[in-house]
Amino acid sequence: MSSETDFIVIGSGVAGLRASIGMAEKGARVTVLTKDKASESNTEYAQGGVAVVLAEDDNPELHEDDTLIAGAGLCDVEAVETLVTEGTRCIKELIEWGAEFDSDGGKLIFTQEAAHSRRRIIHANGDSTGAELVRSLIAKAGTERSINIVPFAYTEGLIVENGRCTGVKFLDPILRAPREIRAKGVIMCTGGAGQLFLHTTNPAVATGDGMAMAYFAGADMADMEFIQFHPTALSLKNAPRFLLSEAMRGEGGILRNKFGERFMPRYDERAELAPRDIVARSIVAEMRRTGTRHVLLDMTALDGAFLKHRFPKIYETCKFYDLDIASDPLPVSPASHYCMGGIRTDLHGRSTVPGLYAAGEVTCTGVHGANRLASNSLLEGLVFGARAGEAAVDDSRFVKIDSGGADESPRGIAETSNAEIATAVRKRIKRVMWERVGILRDRDSLRRAIREFDQIADAKLSTSSRNFVTLAQLVARAALWREESRGGHYRTDFPEQRDEFKVHSIQRMNADISSAATISFQAKSVV
Repeated sequence: MSSETDFIVIGSGVAGLRASIGMAEKGARVTVLTKDKASESNTEYAQGGVAVVLAEDDNPELHEDDTLIAGAGLCDVEAVETLVTEGTRCIKELIEWGAEFDSDGGKLIFTQEAAHSRRRIIHANGDSTGAELVRSLIAKAGTERSINIVPFAYTEGLIVENGRCTGVKFLDPILRAPREIRAKGVIMCTGGAGQLFLHTTNPAVATGDGMAMAYFAGADMADMEFIQFHPTALSLKNAPRFLLSEAMRGEGGILRNKFGERFMPRYDERAELAPRDIVARSIVAEMRRTGTRHVLLDMTALDGAFLKHRFPKIYETCKFYDLDIASDPLPVSPASHYCMGGIRTDLHGRSTVPGLYAAGEVTCTGVHGANRLASNSLLEGLVFGARAGEAAVDDSRFVKIDSGGADESPRGIAETSNAEIATAVRKRIKRVMWERVGILRDRDSLRRAIREFDQIADAKLSTSSRNFVTLAQLVARAALWREESRGGHYRTDFPEQRDEFKVHSIQRMNADISSAATISFQAKSVV
């Protein structure tokens, strides 16, 4: 069964909702497909806040400089300029729509996070900023009658006809039957792929299916080797790796080893406020040096009432595990957190496949380079979500919806519905990714990982398993190709940056890895 809409948005995080609102305001019919409830996304779990130029002592140039420094020489300058200049307008717009950020006496409260030169992070309800953004965007979307949000709809693949993306295949959430929906354009906003790794701060939905679907549809993928590992995830036996916000160190938290010694100054002069990749590797080095599975995040020098007010969600979560953040050092270790790479897009969300757009963590715009600056992700979703939605509408003025024809979408091999096999495949991939394609990498480990992934890929897999192993292959192959250390990618056999690798890795189906000086490209006509 097939239906029609003007545009399909896959994903209901900040990027997907912002794109949908922009298109609806231009009079378009928008169908939003999300594989869980509308509020379940990486956005919902974002604690730290939004980095935005609103403070009196701040300006876009300073925010741009901080972003470029964190990106380790791989940020595309034009993308960063777009982020920091348009970001202020997007946040003001969000406040007009009803978003409530923490304030004191009517003035926004700003905090500082690692690698920021100013206190420019605004937050909501202490450590629930992402949830507030989702709340306000869903409320705004609810005022647009032309937006139809379909929860629990699992997207299985993109429909590509005559070189254009013309729709999607998904499972009807009520009938649990396959359906097709056609449109003038598809905007992919499915978030990242933290679940590729054994230990992650990401929710269960962050499996990277959107990236894999775009890859199978013929889209370029860029910088897949760059994975950000958050330094401080709560590390308790038989407990999920709950994120302990970057802002905890920004407010004065200290990292100590099992002997109670502060160790970060030995690794970097910026200590706890060094960029995330440096802090994560330093923690791994300290754990190896002391023979432990975690280090300690010490907040005990700060006032207990302040901590409870500033970090209410973290406070309650730790309390559930019998930890008081005001009096107990918290056991932490790194976990996968964010993908800097993804679907290659221009600055208007266009992918290399006409009719297919993307925004948010699923993309690689060049704005993050080799290492995302803390709290730039929510801002990116707003800025580039708006841009992708606007471009999709503008590009499709003369596009007619194709009601169906010869489907050129790549076909998967015969699938198995054995849930036990799928679970076993996923567990094995997650462990191999963590052990061989994790924070510290080398040629031998990467080659072993690729061999195992290739063997898994040769089996008859379900769509979700095929997507999962394909993403693992893309990350591992790009990591093997990049024979240097830069940002979130660290090779113990190539520990230094190399000028010849000051380029972006580009991967597409049935082609060797290539490189590009910038992420942006000249988009093909969608007509």
